[in-house]
Parts: sequence; C-alpha cells; structure tokens
Amino acid sequence: MLNFASQMNTIFIIIAVAVYSLFLFAISRWTVGRSRTPASGQPQGANETFFRANRRAPWPMVAFGMVGASISGVTFVSVPGMVLTSQMTYLQVCLGFIVGYLIVAFVLLPVYYRLNLTTIYTYLGQRLGAHSYTTGAAFFLLSKMIGSAVKFYVVCLILQQFVMSALGVPFGVTVVLMVLLIWLYTRRGGIGTLVFTDTFQTLCLFSALLLIIYKVMGTMDLSLTDTIDRLMADERSRVFVLDDWVSPRNFWKQLLSGAFIVVVMTGLDQDMMQKNLTCRTLREAQKNMCTYGVAFLPANLLFLSLGVLLAQWAASEGGITMRGDELLSGFVAKQGGMAAVLFVIGIVAASFSSADSALTSLTTSYCIDICHREEDERLRKRTHIMMCLVFAVVILFIHAVNSSSLIDTIYTIVSYTYGPLLGLFAFGLFTKRRVADGCVPYICVASPLICYATDWFCQQQFGYHFGYELLLLNGLLTFLGLQLTSLTRKQDLTEVE
Repeated sequence: MLNFASQMNTIFIIIAVAVYSLFLFAISRWTVGRSRTPASGQPQGANETFFRANRRAPWPMVAFGMVGASISGVTFVSVPGMVLTSQMTYLQVCLGFIVGYLIVAFVLLPVYYRLNLTTIYTYLGQRLGAHSYTTGAAFFLLSKMIGSAVKFYVVCLILQQFVMSALGVPFGVTVVLMVLLIWLYTRRGGIGTLVFTDTFQTLCLFSALLLIIYKVMGTMDLSLTDTIDRLMADERSRVFVLDDWVSPRNFWKQLLSGAFIVVVMTGLDQDMMQKNLTCRTLREAQKNMCTYGVAFLPANLLFLSLGVLLAQWAASEGGITMRGDELLSGFVAKQGGMAAVLFVIGIVAASFSSADSALTSLTTSYCIDICHREEDERLRKRTHIMMCLVFAVVILFIHAVNSSSLIDTIYTIVSYTYGPLLGLFAFGLFTKRRVADGCVPYICVASPLICYATDWFCQQQFGYHFGYELLLLNGLLTFLGLQLTSLTRKQDLTEVE
C-alpha cells in the first residue's frame, strides 16, 4: 500500500523507534526497582507488583495513561477516515462513552473495591458459581486476545511497509520482534510498569497527533483561525443525526450503544479495570474513571478534525481518491520526511500502550481465573511467555485473512464475545436469583449464535443490519437465558458484600 523509497526516511524511523524503545526499557527498569522499596517499607511479592502495582498508583497518571491505552493503532489509522462515510457522527458514540464511564465509576467500581478483587471475574464465582466464573474469564480471554491482536496488527503492518520491507525483513519476523519488545519491558513489572509506560506513550501519541495536524495545516497554508473556520464550514463536520431513526448513525442509538460499549469494554474488561484497581482507594479510582471518560471526547475530536482536514487536502491535490483507512497514511506517503516519523511514532505509541496492557491482563486472568494460582510466580512467567506466543500467532493469522475495515471488525467481535459478559454481570448485580450454574456455558455460547442468526435474518428479510446495538441484544439474550434457567425454589441469597 505504501512505498517509501527514501533511505533517509527509513533511517530516521529506525532511530526514532529505537530511542522510543530505550525509554520504555528505562521506565521498566526504574519501576521494577521502585517496587522493591515500596513507600510502606514492607516487602512486596513479584506477583503483587505484576498484578496490582501494590495498589499505590497515582490516579492522575493512571487516567492519562488509560486514554492512550484506549486509542490503539486502529484508532490512529481508521478514525480520521471515518469522516468520509459517516462525518463526525462517531462523536455521538463518544458522548455515550461518558455515560458509560459514570456507570462504571459509581456502579461497578464500588463492588470491585469492596471485594478487594485482583480480577473482576472473581465476582462471578462468588455471586453465580464456578461454571459462571470460568465462562466469564474464558470469554474475556477470547475477546481480548482477538481484539488486541487485530489492533496490534496495524503497527506491525505499518512498520513492515515503512521500514522492514526496505530492509528485506519478512512480516513474520516483524511481528515476533514487536511482541518480543513488549515482553521484555513488561515481563517483570507487569501492571506496575504499565502505569508509567502508558503515561509516556500517551504523551508521545498526542504529541505526534498534534504535530501531524500542524503539518497538514502548514501544507494547506492555514492559520489556526482558518483551520477552525474550514472545519466548521465542512459538511463532514456534522455530528448529530436526529432525523433518521432507521440509520445506524442515529443519535439515540449511538448514545445508548456507546454507553454499553464502555460498560462492557471497560467495566467488564480485566484489561482496563486492572489499571483502575491499582489506585489506592475507591475514590481515587472513581476520579480516574471520570477524568479519563471526559478526556476521551476531545481526543477523538482531534482525530476526526484531522480526518476533515485530510479530506480537504486530498481534494486540493486534484481529488485523490482514498479509502477511509488510507486517508492519513496517504498523506504521510506523499509528504514523507518528518510526517513519516511522526506517523510511525504515533502508531507505535498507540499500539504498544494497547497491546502491553492486554498481554498483562491476559496473563493475570489466566493465572488467577483459570489456574487459581495467584501466588505462583513461576506460572505467571510461563503464562506471560505463552500469551505472547499465542498473540503473535493470531496476528499472523489476521495477516493471512487481512480484514479491510479494522475498526468495524473489532466492534463486531466485541458485540459477539462481550455480550455474554454483559448479561452475566447484569444478572449478578440486578437480581437476587441463583443461576443453574451448569447451564451458564451453554447460554453464553447460544446467545452470540442467536444474535448472528437474527442479524442475518433481518438483513435478508428487511434489509436492516445491526450496528453497535448488537451488543445490547446479545447481553439481553444472555440475561433472559439466565433468568429462565435460574432456580425456581426460593432461597435466601447472601448478598456479596
């Protein structure tokens, strides 16, 4: 897709990525040393640092880092291109995100802190039973592995096209090298390291984004005032769709879907909640969640504004025709030089901050939820290596099938695999009935299959295609299945305190 013949560009990119990696290793080394001499003066186990950062992470740093961890390489590439087909209507979903973050902060976090959880799926075991616990953890492992691999595929592909192909390095080697880098700086400190590396990576990500926007403005000879005026006047800057109830871009559909996406992808996701659980107190965790949630809206506004500017640039260049995912990379390909370096740093920062926390949370969940061996340091080290290997294999498989619309693929996967988690937690939190625990795995598998069949039927018969609301349907079907198969004999249920 991209052909960078300039040897100088390649050298600059290699130097930039090497320096970036050295900073990550330095931060990792510092945090590991810091964990050995905690402020309490009491010795801490390696697993306690890896899984929970000794519960003393500063909440402003966690909040800032989580913004970068949520903005993957897919976001960096795909969100600017969304304006070509859906204008700025993605901000409607982002408004729904804020509602979702409030729900997570004031409904879910109090439960997790009251139970002093390391993994959030432990709640399912205490409230619903062993089969529910294992099923919830298994759905998370599947969802996170696939979703994170799709996201990280972007950075591997970009680096291959920008650098590795020119050096004659095969794509498989690129993938292994990138995953190896992540393993090297997370293998000892785990989540304790990620709190600090995510902060650094988020800073790099937004610095690169702002400098790219400045570069586009300079290329079009626009001042800040001119840029704002052109953004306001462009029809692609439309945010709200209030007049079409059938459209998947309808405001109320996207607002509601955005709220539930956050509840599931953040509140019921061990990856994101593991960082929240590193805060000292519930109040600090709630501050972190609310701050992070509000910051997500202007962050995506920057990406979409960049997309509008790039669309205008493409028109000024004689009507260059590009697909959404090629809009930003097309600009970088034409400009080269510093634009290419900034683009790669932004992609690397976004993808690393997403993938490193995913691999850490996968390791945590497997050790605690599947093996039930939280204190086994040897198992944790082996599991971390195993997760990295599986991660690399999944990325190579994705490369073989090569999805054309990455961000839609991720949200579709999430709709099918996170829906049962939504149903399980909703049943546990909002009812006092006991489940037929042995039926839970079958219900959680049946619900996505029914959703898929329903979506296919509606497309064939009515021409209606489910969007993000598929997540709601999936969760509802799981909830109803649990309700129908729950024990009918009335029993006092000790509420989990």
